[in-house]
Amino acid sequence: MKFFADASGWIAVFNEADKYHARALNWMGVVKGQRHRLVTADYVLDEAITFLQSTVNHATAEDFAVWVLKQRPVQIIHVTESIWQDALALFRKYDDKKFSFTDCVSFVVMRQQNLTDTFGFDHHFEQMGFQLWPH
Repeated sequence: MKFFADASGWIAVFNEADKYHARALNWMGVVKGQRHRLVTADYVLDEAITFLQSTVNHATAEDFAVWVLKQRPVQIIHVTESIWQDALALFRKYDDKKFSFTDCVSFVVMRQQNLTDTFGFDHHFEQMGFQLWPH
């Protein structure tokens, strides 16, 4: 099975103070054991690295960046002009929501990759009809 990995999931794994840390670590262990694949976007990784650097420390952010690039089950989608334009259209359409632009990029990538399941804790994904994992 394939899951989209959101910054909130990555952050929970690498930030021991995150309220979802234990759940995220446990879920990652299950994913590895069952050989599921994770798909994410470069914008999501940027968001996670920046957040970890500003809230934890530079070393943790760097450790995450190096670690994620070595993970075989992680596919990184790079934002193209087409993805960017589609994300902007979503961002403009849902001006009544608190979706970040990176959220919109994620939604576009998920739709393009036919993904319905998200590793993360951001309720915005549920608002767009996606399933959050772990429950």
